[in-house]
Amino acid sequence: MHRETKVLIVGSGFSGLGMAIELKRRGEHDFVVLEKADDLGGTWRDNSYPGCACDVPSHMYSFSFELNPRWSRTFAGQQEIWDYLREVAKKYGLRPHIRFGSKVSGAQWDDEAKRWHVTTEHGDTYTAHALVAGVGALHIPNIPSLPGIENFNGKTFHSAEWDHSYSLAGKKVAVVGTGASAIQFVPEIAPEVGSLKIFQRTPPWIMPKADREIRGWEHRMFRALPFTQRLYRNFVYWVRESSALGFAVNPKIMEFAQGIALKHMKTQVPDPALREVLKPDYTMGCKRVLISDDYYPALQRPNVSLLTSGISEVRESSIVDADGVEHDVDVIIYGTGFHVADSFDYLDIQGKGGVDLAKKWREQGIETYFGITVAGFPNLFFLLGPNTGLGHNSVVFMIESQIRYVSQCLELMNSLQAEEIDVRPDAQRRFNTELHRKLSKGVWTQGGCKSWYLDAQGINRTIWPGFTWRYWMRTKKVRTQDYSVSSRRAAVRSAAG
Repeated sequence: MHRETKVLIVGSGFSGLGMAIELKRRGEHDFVVLEKADDLGGTWRDNSYPGCACDVPSHMYSFSFELNPRWSRTFAGQQEIWDYLREVAKKYGLRPHIRFGSKVSGAQWDDEAKRWHVTTEHGDTYTAHALVAGVGALHIPNIPSLPGIENFNGKTFHSAEWDHSYSLAGKKVAVVGTGASAIQFVPEIAPEVGSLKIFQRTPPWIMPKADREIRGWEHRMFRALPFTQRLYRNFVYWVRESSALGFAVNPKIMEFAQGIALKHMKTQVPDPALREVLKPDYTMGCKRVLISDDYYPALQRPNVSLLTSGISEVRESSIVDADGVEHDVDVIIYGTGFHVADSFDYLDIQGKGGVDLAKKWREQGIETYFGITVAGFPNLFFLLGPNTGLGHNSVVFMIESQIRYVSQCLELMNSLQAEEIDVRPDAQRRFNTELHRKLSKGVWTQGGCKSWYLDAQGINRTIWPGFTWRYWMRTKKVRTQDYSVSSRRAAVRSAAG
């Protein structure tokens, strides 16, 4: 099958759906959304592990133009967020635009036709004037290569690919990793398993979660007086935004938050020896800050053990730790996160002159313009691209800034009857120089840790270094002088002259 369309969107999570809604709101209906799975939802469709929930307050983790007065908790669970996305897609009539089961295998820019040619794994092809990549970064599970894992006869799966058909009741379970997913599912499975061995490489900083049910009178107020929900959302935004001072301006500010986290640990973990192995040796914020009220108690259950020496070998039915102790295991669950900084290695996008984007970024380093456009790749737009992730606030705020920016670029092309829009290399270079100067001063670089924010060279390719309102201001209007725009109108004028 072949289809031509004006705008081709890849992915149907918050980014892809947000872009599709923005197009419809601006009167553009000639677009297609390609989705690899059989339903929409992205991260919130895929991650269905027990206890999966957002670590950003519900009222911030939603579209500003589509507030949800019915959130059941201050931190919504996976199912509720997924339901929200499906309700939004239904309200805006997006499903007819989505092609499910369409995993993109490659995209090539046609220098002569000034169009993107996109192919799916099933052999379907699309030609589009503009290509919007809304795939995000949290979609490729990071599964470590454990020595001897090929000899293991038991069950293995990643938290993002949870096997709900496999019962953990009474099983001897090993969990590899203690990141954001693990601290959510460990308390959920601990009561039902026979034994639980948690292999920790680096302890995370954990803050109190302060989760609660949203009361009935609050629901009624938000429905009857929508401005009250918006006021509350703004309050949540600025409280979280203030924490950027410690992340990006002065990491010493994080000492206050560390004190709260240490007090939380001391309150929940009376054993000094256990507290010692749970205490991070790096500045808070260097790695992702986690929130939980039930992880520390779960570690103290009689059937749970925290192991910190590392994994030496996996055998047919056991794991041998670095101290030489053998642990019988029926199932290994990876709570090891995703390929993030290196997720772009999996791209197959060819721009002007057939330049391979993934190869270029591997050899020269990742460079974009505000994480949205890339020099030499006209009419290509990333949503939640490099260095637009957050450690302190809601990425949905960033997504909305980006979809507005992309929409302006498309409108600029329409007004000029343009064939292509391409960011100027000098503008991109200036932006990246400023970006990495700021990143070098942030806690992600100065905090004394290694994290998934960094690439193989130790360069932060993930986080926006500062306040989100600054990003919003700087992407509020497209600087036309930073772009080369090839216009049919200009070409006609040139020919007439």
